[in-house]
Amino acid sequence: MKIVTAAVIQKGGRYLIARRAAGEKLAGYWEFPGGKVEGDETLQACLERELLEELRVRSVADRVLVESHYSYAHGEFLLKALAVRLIDSDFALTVHDEVRWLSPYEILALELAPADIPIAEFLLGATNDA
Repeated sequence: MKIVTAAVIQKGGRYLIARRAAGEKLAGYWEFPGGKVEGDETLQACLERELLEELRVRSVADRVLVESHYSYAHGEFLLKALAVRLIDSDFALTVHDEVRWLSPYEILALELAPADIPIAEFLLGATNDA
């Protein structure tokens, strides 16, 4: 099973969501950006590296908020969503073709990658609890 990270980045009650570009795995699906842990890197180092590679932004990753387990045709994944604070906010997309800042309700209305649905549901629950 591969360990994968996902960024939960909030700004003004909205969360960053990105759509996978044509030619990428899960093209057209929306996701919380992130990627696979490599070698012995920490979850935080992985996510900070992935955000720099995929969105060209520097960030500070914090604690795990929620986990999601999912088996795709291309493998089994344990997705760990971490709270993240952006240092930069000028995105340059490399594997995505669009990013949006949306509420949890709006995110759940998108065609989300299946492993990302529990993250959006967690955020919706957290919003309702506030």
